[in-house]
Amino acid sequence: MEFVALIVGAYLLGSVPFGIIIARAHGKDLRAIGSGNIGATNLSRALGKKWGYICFVLDVGKSLVPMLIAMRLVSQPATTGELLLWLAVGVAAIVGHVFPVFAGFKGGKGVATSFGVALGLYPYYTICAGIAFAGWLMAVGIWRYVSLGSIIASVVFPAGLVVMIAVKPEWSFTQLWPLLVAATLIPLMVIVRHWQNIKRIAAGTEDKVLKR
Repeated sequence: MEFVALIVGAYLLGSVPFGIIIARAHGKDLRAIGSGNIGATNLSRALGKKWGYICFVLDVGKSLVPMLIAMRLVSQPATTGELLLWLAVGVAAIVGHVFPVFAGFKGGKGVATSFGVALGLYPYYTICAGIAFAGWLMAVGIWRYVSLGSIIASVVFPAGLVVMIAVKPEWSFTQLWPLLVAATLIPLMVIVRHWQNIKRIAAGTEDKVLKR
């Protein structure tokens, strides 16, 4: 019952559209600006990088906080069943962000919220999240596309988990298979949500981040 309440709470917290709230506080409709997305990248175009960073941290936090609470309910080492419950909390937060009940079920792409889930599922996802974030930084630094960085990070993340399971003898596939499945499906969802960005990158019309 604790996990059921936490899953529902994670969905509701994930549904809070911080980007829309911040934009409205500044008298702007974020859905009518730039790409129309409610996430940190579009908010930074509307209000500047400072507010984009704040939105990113808030979107990470709305999944990270439920994950940290869930971690207190999971024994270590976690059983497969406990991992599934833990993972369900994170997935609920992501679903809330992508399909928010407080914003007409039209939400963001789930990148920041997925990152929060990865940070909170320690240690299995946390290490891989660090590797994926490094890939994101490298891609954005080279090509200046936030969307491309997110896509590359989405590919690196499950690959990193496969490598970690292979090299760490205490990490068994038998135990961690639910995490591997989720580590494949969640990034796939992120990539699908970036389909329009992919088409704009191919056409050369995708917005690049400013160098300053």
